[in-house]
Amino acid sequence: MSDRIRLGKTDLLVNRIGLGANAVGGHNLYPDLNEETGKDVVRTALELGVNFLDTAFIYGPGRSEELIGEVLKETGRDKAVIATKGAHKFVDGQTVMDNSPAFLQQSVEDSLKRLGTDYIDLFYIHFPDENTPKDEAVGALQKLKEEGKIRAIGVSNFSVEQLREANKDGYVDVLQSEYNLFVRGAEQELLPYCSSSGISFVPYFPLASGLLGGKYTPETKFNDFRAHIPLFQGEAFLRNLEKVEQARLIADQKGVELAHLVLAWYLKQPAIDVLIPGAKKPEQVKENLKTLDVSLTDSETQAISEIFRD
Repeated sequence: MSDRIRLGKTDLLVNRIGLGANAVGGHNLYPDLNEETGKDVVRTALELGVNFLDTAFIYGPGRSEELIGEVLKETGRDKAVIATKGAHKFVDGQTVMDNSPAFLQQSVEDSLKRLGTDYIDLFYIHFPDENTPKDEAVGALQKLKEEGKIRAIGVSNFSVEQLREANKDGYVDVLQSEYNLFVRGAEQELLPYCSSSGISFVPYFPLASGLLGGKYTPETKFNDFRAHIPLFQGEAFLRNLEKVEQARLIADQKGVELAHLVLAWYLKQPAIDVLIPGAKKPEQVKENLKTLDVSLTDSETQAISEIFRD
């Protein structure tokens, strides 16, 4: 199960299938999460060689990092490559973004405490703020890297302009951004820039909030955040389901699950080294790993791409 790859230009070696840990202690994102189940998800991941754990301060807030820290006390810190993120700051009941060097430094220290570790493998600026020059923000993380507190530097949700500014000195190792077969804006500038700069691109929402998993029908009703996403509304939703069904034909021909076919498609894209599908239950971690058994030819990759080209 150890399909290890180097993450971009870093010295981090990760399984190509990681774990998005927002359902581990992310009580503010999902109601009724069971913390023991969340810890079991992390244990199962590590047992199966899924070593790249993606968390963030805002999952919980803080609780996801704490639970991962508890599991690492049992398993040993060296079993995991931990990515976490910071930028959210609570001011008078409001959430604001802060990329100032002082705040990022404090965020790293706080994450280290919650995770119960003395280094973080990859620390991302979770969202850009409006005021901090991005090269200054990344410069603060570079100092922490030189001190050994973090091993690699990431930014998340940055525009290509912000990314260029952040990477002025070549310090950015990883960009995390929304990208999936329905949402392909990253192909215009972000992916090419990452490719040419040796930056690893980690897509989030790779299954488009479940739409690319093939479990929905025209009758499916949504009463959560999906109800407000255009992909899930009216005619667009029906057209999107038709595309999903076309992709399912390719999956059926290959004898694989649609979700695994879709995830395998991303691993064929330039600059994408690793995926971080989420899991609410341990068995979903096992399921996600089946992606590594899917090999796509160039013509299959192209065919999938064409189905979803708008």
